[in-house]
Amino acid sequence: MKAAVIHSPGNITCDTVDDPIIKDQNDIILRVTSTAICGSDLHMYSGGIPQARPMVMGHEFMGIVEEVGKNITSLRVGDRVVVPFPISCGSCFFCQHDLPTACEHSNPEHYGPEGGIVTEKGGALFGYSDLYGGYDGGQAQYVRVPYAHVGPRKVPENLSDEQVLFLTDIFPTGYTGVLWGELKGGETVAIFGAGPVGSMSAKSAILHNARKVIVIDTQQYRLNQIKNITGCDTILWEDGKDVIRQIRDMTEGRGADVCIDAVGFEPDRNLLDRAKAVLNLEKGSVKVLEACMSAVRRGGIVSVLGVYPVNYDNFKLGQIFDKGITIKAGQCNVHAIIDDLMDHVQSGRVVLDDIITHRLSLTEVAKGYKIFDKKEDGCVKVVLDPWK
Repeated sequence: MKAAVIHSPGNITCDTVDDPIIKDQNDIILRVTSTAICGSDLHMYSGGIPQARPMVMGHEFMGIVEEVGKNITSLRVGDRVVVPFPISCGSCFFCQHDLPTACEHSNPEHYGPEGGIVTEKGGALFGYSDLYGGYDGGQAQYVRVPYAHVGPRKVPENLSDEQVLFLTDIFPTGYTGVLWGELKGGETVAIFGAGPVGSMSAKSAILHNARKVIVIDTQQYRLNQIKNITGCDTILWEDGKDVIRQIRDMTEGRGADVCIDAVGFEPDRNLLDRAKAVLNLEKGSVKVLEACMSAVRRGGIVSVLGVYPVNYDNFKLGQIFDKGITIKAGQCNVHAIIDDLMDHVQSGRVVLDDIITHRLSLTEVAKGYKIFDKKEDGCVKVVLDPWK
């Protein structure tokens, strides 16, 4: 089959690899009909998330059930399903408490309670390094889906692939950031990052009746797109301190009720920022998280959706304490909310596919990663067709 394989940082190609096979009777084999490139994939593409051996990428995918293990009774060959990006056994303590990203069984080689940098990680994720289970991903023509009695959700016939594809990750992730913000209606939500997750956070804040949604980004074209889609306020990040002032000016000097970090550890950085990271032996930067902590009001909530895989010195704990900030962070537990989100899509309360800017064949995957990473050609979201 054809698959997108990462060989080293910046080197991803469409290769011919072996078809996946059933390894456990709770597996299914899925014929992938649609898949996408996620911002988290760029962390592997950049080398920020290490991966030594070649690996099939991708954790946003859906398709048609091609083969089922003997234990699978809820799915049949021919069913069309969408698959959450965490891999959950469904039976351990954490899966039973709606925390599939902490699954105790799906990542046996690297799992542990510590949450370390290269050891004792959480549960497995599709196509996201050996540290997170080593499972091949869905940027391919076929993919093995383990624990298929737990994750895959059947898709209503009246919904197209593109209408539901983002239920795999970015819509649940953006929605989770708003859930963590505990909105009751009437709040101001500031979202740092106008990429796919930031866009879904904005849509989710509107679903939760936020009074004002402010989206901040370094790229004007991305701000233009989200403003056209949602009508939200936007701020172009040219000077971090000026951004904070603008948010306070829009909130009677207090700051936003909720700030959402939809960027993570690899924001756009100047040469000085990069030099500081080298001197501090750090990977990437916490500049966006620090901006959230400044922009949020006293007693407010900061939701961290962007990936932070390492530790950082000189972290502003004193500011968190003085302002009484609540910080909530982590991978999205998709399984717990995907059914409700499917209802939002089916009812038309939210549209997901209007953020797609590029539709490419799987054979063009290197181009897709390049333009997404470099923010070229107005790229916000790339969807790949494995069969073109």
